Amino acid sequence: MRFGTWNIRSLYKAGSLTVADDKLARYRLDLVGVQEVRWDKGGHGRSRGLLFFLRKRKRKSSIGNRIFVHHRIVSAVKTVEFVSKRVSYIVLRDR
Repeated sequence: MRFGTWNIRSLYKAGSLTVADDKLARYRLDLVGVQEVRWDKGGHGRSRGLLFFLRKRKRKSSIGNRIFVHHRIVSAVKTVEFVSKRVSYIVLRDR
């Protein structure tokens, strides 16, 4: 399993999520913590081969974090918690 972090600086512009998908696919990462998302939508969603989790923000310009999980390991996700706008964690089941 390959892990990573990325200070993405914004997903607010159109097409940013597609660019992020391309970069994560290039490095074949399974789990990525992403900071400074600046996106107001919360919950979870799917983007190509990745599932992402995001805490809902009150303002579009506010900083948030996100966790991208590759579809191969989604079944191992037990819990995703967003402690604050800068701290989050994910708990995975072992095999």
